[in-house]
Amino acid sequence: MSIAQNKKAFFDYFIEDKYEAGVVLEGWEVKAIRENRVNIKEAYVIIQRGEIYIIGCHVTPLGAASTHIRPDAIRTRKLLLHSEEILKLIAKVERAGYTIVPLDMHFSKGRVKVQIGLAKGKKQHDKRDTEKERDWEREKGRIMRAHNK
Repeated sequence: MSIAQNKKAFFDYFIEDKYEAGVVLEGWEVKAIRENRVNIKEAYVIIQRGEIYIIGCHVTPLGAASTHIRPDAIRTRKLLLHSEEILKLIAKVERAGYTIVPLDMHFSKGRVKVQIGLAKGKKQHDKRDTEKERDWEREKGRIMRAHNK
């Protein structure tokens, strides 16, 4: 079940590879995510000291958040991956000029997971090509519907 999607990532980047990562969350964050109070559109992923973190993921606290905890809506959250996957990502990012972007946040077996993508940036002409392709698919669908009536 998808919670939040980053559709802009598919417009701005060519997604080469996808990985599913767990997220280290606090209790109030899980409750807020279950209420769909999360936004990953402005989020990005960084690698520090051999670990992967998501920055800019906005989780809006619920009104009835705990009294003894100060919720930080955009704190840096650690992502959990197997060490081999982390090493592959580090190699690609450092050597090949890739970047890592969050694509989707979803539940898997009751746990919150983030799908991250190994991505290469699109140039302006690539974005225009993507937009033309999308417009053509939409127009093709309209023509087919009109033809079938």
